[in-house]
Amino acid sequence: MQAVPFVRHSEVDVLIIGAGPAGLMCANALANARVNVRIVDQRASRIAAGNGDGISPRTIELLQSYGLAERLLKECCQIHLAAFYNPSSTGGIELTNRTLNVTALSARYPFEELYQLNEIKATLNQAAIQDIFLDSMTSLGVEVERSTMPTSIELSKDEDELADPTSYPVRVVLQRLDESEGAQPEEIVYAKFVLGGDGAHSWTRKQFDITMDGEQSDSIWGVMDLVPDTDFPDIRNKCLAQSNHGSLFVIPREKDLIRLYVQLEEKDVIDPVTGRVDKDRMGPDQIFKTAQKSLEPFKLNQEGEFLWWTIYSVGQRVASKFSINNRVFIAGDACHTHTPKAGQGMNASINDSHNLDFTSGIGIHYHPSVVVNDTYQELAGSLVLGKRVPPCKFMRAADGRPFELQDLLPSDSLFKLLVFTGEFSDPLQQARVESMVADMQKPVSFLNRYATPGSSRFDIITISKGRKDEFNLLRLPALLRPHWSKVFVDDTDPTANFGGEGYSYFGVGSEGALVAVRPDGYVGAIAPLDRAEVLDAYFASFMKIPA
Repeated sequence: MQAVPFVRHSEVDVLIIGAGPAGLMCANALANARVNVRIVDQRASRIAAGNGDGISPRTIELLQSYGLAERLLKECCQIHLAAFYNPSSTGGIELTNRTLNVTALSARYPFEELYQLNEIKATLNQAAIQDIFLDSMTSLGVEVERSTMPTSIELSKDEDELADPTSYPVRVVLQRLDESEGAQPEEIVYAKFVLGGDGAHSWTRKQFDITMDGEQSDSIWGVMDLVPDTDFPDIRNKCLAQSNHGSLFVIPREKDLIRLYVQLEEKDVIDPVTGRVDKDRMGPDQIFKTAQKSLEPFKLNQEGEFLWWTIYSVGQRVASKFSINNRVFIAGDACHTHTPKAGQGMNASINDSHNLDFTSGIGIHYHPSVVVNDTYQELAGSLVLGKRVPPCKFMRAADGRPFELQDLLPSDSLFKLLVFTGEFSDPLQQARVESMVADMQKPVSFLNRYATPGSSRFDIITISKGRKDEFNLLRLPALLRPHWSKVFVDDTDPTANFGGEGYSYFGVGSEGALVAVRPDGYVGAIAPLDRAEVLDAYFASFMKIPA
């Protein structure tokens, strides 16, 4: 009688399929939050293509909240200007506009970045931004399980099981593609949640018959990295050239490198039998000749060899839905695809996963409810519910050191309570603050109601009005100074070069305000100092009392 092979069974809170930007971002964020997470990828090694992309100012802010931006800022090429060229009357192209690449006034990082590779030839097969995630995950004890692919996925139809947050209603069969000695080739995983971050041809999406809606035809692009020899004046700026030969996108990269995105004719690269891109029909030399034509009358030659090139097709599409019963999700290219002109592919993927780590949604307009109570929005007009806290600098009361407020709001799974006390030296305002503290110290207050033994779900940051040379943080109630590093003053820095405008910038008046900031850095609730019960209702609408 033949023995039945043993199949391993396991449970995990979150199973991530695909180790691209969306999957890695989600795995790193969940590992930071001490969530039991696994991430699998069919590829045997890190990606060998697509190793350069623009990172938007908002994405840099987001990575900073996870402590990952410092390395990025050291390694990246910054882009401050953008140029636009259009067809001229002589048949070539001419400059029509040169402007700031980032025009958002609230951007903390007013530039776009192209991440670079430390050793161009040696690490051409590594995407640097993904290396940052991978190194961070390793420090948290999470590794990508490579050469592993899903072969089936089933979601329970039992409504009670789907509604139970402790259940594991998703069954996934994983198959090992390599033959490691002693490793079981098949495993059945039961998960609370599954995220499909498995790219534009997402296996996860196809298993649930989710359609991609949008453009019916794809645009074809050739992409290449090279060192140019050119008289084109905007070669070190981000540039979009619309010519009679198609579109050309120029991206400056590290050292003397540039990246070219060259729009190609479908007839030149598509196999008429398969309908797919055939790289044998066009190589880098032909792509480069198209780029040269698009830049006329400027000359464009190359120094040395092409360091990397590819051809790909993409249409702008979005999935008909992003989740199944809030148990199986898709993110990144699995649910939306973009042309390179938008520069949104990786940025949207990273932000998707940041969104998923806090399930109430990000950057959208919510209908008023207990969770979204906009009654007191006017108390902090520039801190908009459902949007991220804008950058602003305050002085730490204890030592006068300037701090960027966003750096006080890390993505660490804690809610932040910003207490704008107003002018605490004013007796009437001091009485209001002390009354508020008394309310928040009651057993029924959210601070105590949802506390866990030995830890808190909340981080209190106090921001007062006043002069730093007169302010005494020890006069504040103890609740508002849990540590000397948590008290700030809205005053200029020691050199008087910046600061002192935080209250006016955020629209906070002399009466002060309470602002609850979600773990993802977005504003969740606003209340007057004498209405702490507004925050009680906000947290009661979704938090559970610890067992």
